[in-house]
Amino acid sequence: MQKTKYIFITGGVASGLGKGITAASLGRLLKSCGYKITNQKFDPYINVDPGRMSPIQHGEVFVTDDGAQCDLDIGNYERFIDENLNINSNITAGKIYQCVLEKELKGEYEGVTVQVVPHVTDYIQQRIRAIETTNPELDIVITEIGGTVGDFEGLPFLEAIRQLAFEIGRENVLYIHVTLLPYLAKGGEIKTKPTQHSVKQLLSFGIQPDIIVCRTERKISDEMKRKIALYCNVSKDCIIQNIDCECIYEVPLLLKEENFAEVVECKLGFENRIPDLGDWRDLVNMHKKPDKKIKIALVGKYALRDAYLSLMEAIKAAGTANKVGIEIDRIEAEDIEKEKEELLKGYDGIIIGGGFGERGYLGKILAAKFARQNNIPCLGIGMGFHAMAIEFAKNVMGMENAQSQELNPDANSKEAIIKYTHDSNLRLGAFDIKIAKKTKAMDIYKEEIIQERHRNRYEFNLNMIPRFEKHGMIFPGISGCGNYAEIMEMQGDNFYMGCAFHPEFKSRPNRPHGLFQEFVLAAIRQNA
Repeated sequence: MQKTKYIFITGGVASGLGKGITAASLGRLLKSCGYKITNQKFDPYINVDPGRMSPIQHGEVFVTDDGAQCDLDIGNYERFIDENLNINSNITAGKIYQCVLEKELKGEYEGVTVQVVPHVTDYIQQRIRAIETTNPELDIVITEIGGTVGDFEGLPFLEAIRQLAFEIGRENVLYIHVTLLPYLAKGGEIKTKPTQHSVKQLLSFGIQPDIIVCRTERKISDEMKRKIALYCNVSKDCIIQNIDCECIYEVPLLLKEENFAEVVECKLGFENRIPDLGDWRDLVNMHKKPDKKIKIALVGKYALRDAYLSLMEAIKAAGTANKVGIEIDRIEAEDIEKEKEELLKGYDGIIIGGGFGERGYLGKILAAKFARQNNIPCLGIGMGFHAMAIEFAKNVMGMENAQSQELNPDANSKEAIIKYTHDSNLRLGAFDIKIAKKTKAMDIYKEEIIQERHRNRYEFNLNMIPRFEKHGMIFPGISGCGNYAEIMEMQGDNFYMGCAFHPEFKSRPNRPHGLFQEFVLAAIRQNA
C-alpha cells in the first residue's frame, strides 16, 4: 500500500508568482497538523545545479548540510517547515539529462533508443520518489515544478508527474496550480481569463488541477470563485485566494483562513486536522508591530535583492526575536569605493556579505574600516570576513601589502592573509567547528563543538593568527580538522566579528541564528 502522498505545484500566466512561498506555506500548514512532510523543487533549466549561475540573474545559491547547491526556494522551504533538506530536495533538468546520458554511456539501456519518454520521464519519477525511499515515514511530499506551464523545457516534468498518478494511484497524487488574477486599474476589475487559459494549457498536457491557488492583489468574491470553478472544472471550495501581504510569513495564516489545509486533507483522503499556528501567529505579530526600529547597512556585490535573500531573512528574524523592526539598506560595495564612507553614515550596524571575484572587494574593505574606526557593530560573512581581516592587517598591523590570493593569485602563499586552498573545489556543506572558551563566540554558541554550512574556496592563513592576536584580533573558531580559521572576533566590548561560513543558511524565522541575534542586540545598543 502506498503510504506517502505527493502534491505537485505548478504555475501559470507569469513567473515570480510565488509558487515557492505557496509550497512552503502549505508545508507549514500540513506540518502544524501533525503530518510528516518535506518539500522539494524540480527546475527545468539545463544547468546541472545553481552553483555556477550568476546571483545577479538567479539570486542566491542556498547550501544544505550535505553540501548540495540549491535554488533559493530551498531556503524558503527550510525556513517555513523548519526541517533540514538535502541533495534530493532540488534537481534540475541538467542533472536529469546528465544522469540519463551517463547511464546510456555505461550501457544500462542495453542498446535501445534513449528517448524523453520513457527514459527521461522515468528518471524524473525516480528522483521525485528518492526522498520517500530514504525516509519511508513521510506522509506527504510537496514538489514544486519550476517555471510556468507551457515552457518548452518543462514538458518532460509535466509528463512525468502525469504518469506518476498512474504508477502509484490517482488517490495518492494531488495537483495544485498557482495562477495570476490581474487587476486592471482602468476598468476597476480583476480578470479571470488568464487563469482559465492557464488551466486549459495544463489540461492539454493531461493534468487536471485539483486545487487552484489564485495570486491576487485584491480580495476575490465568492461569485468570482464560482466563475473560475465553473470554467476550470474544479469545486468552488478548491479555489484558494492567495492575496498580497506585507510579510511572507503571514501567508500560511492567510491560507489557513481559506481552509487550504483542510481542502488538501480531504482530497488526499486524510482525516480533518486543524492547523495549530499559534506560535507562527505570534511570530508574525511581533514582526508587524515592533517596539522600535533600527537601520542596518548590508554591503554586497549584487544589486538583485534575492542575491542575499537568506541573509536578509536572518537579520529580520533576529530583529523580530528582539522586538525591533529592521530597515535594511542594500549598499553596493562599488558605490562605497566611489563615495567612501558617506554612504555608511547613520547606520546602527553593518553587515558585509559574501561573494566571489575582485569587483567590489575594495568597497568591502572600506566598509570594514569605517565600522572598526567608528565602533559600529559589524559582521562579515565569507568574503566580508576576508575584507575585515585584510583591512585589519593593513591599518592596524601595518601590513601595507596585505593581500588575498583571490585578488592576486601570485601573492606569496606564506604571506597572503587569504589563501587559495581548495584547488577548483568549493568547501561545501556542514563542518565541525571548535569554539574557544571565554570568547564572544562561546557566549553566542554555548557549545564547544558546533556545525555550520560553508560555500567557500579561500581561507584565512593560519600562520597569521599569532600576529593578529598580538593586536587584539582573535580566532575563537577553528575547524574540527584544525586546518581552517572559521571565526574572527576583535577583543573588547564592541561587536566586530567575521565568519568563513554562512550562518544565514541555518537561521529560522522562529529560531534566529545566534550570530545575528548578538549583532542585532549590539545594533540596538548603538541606537540607544
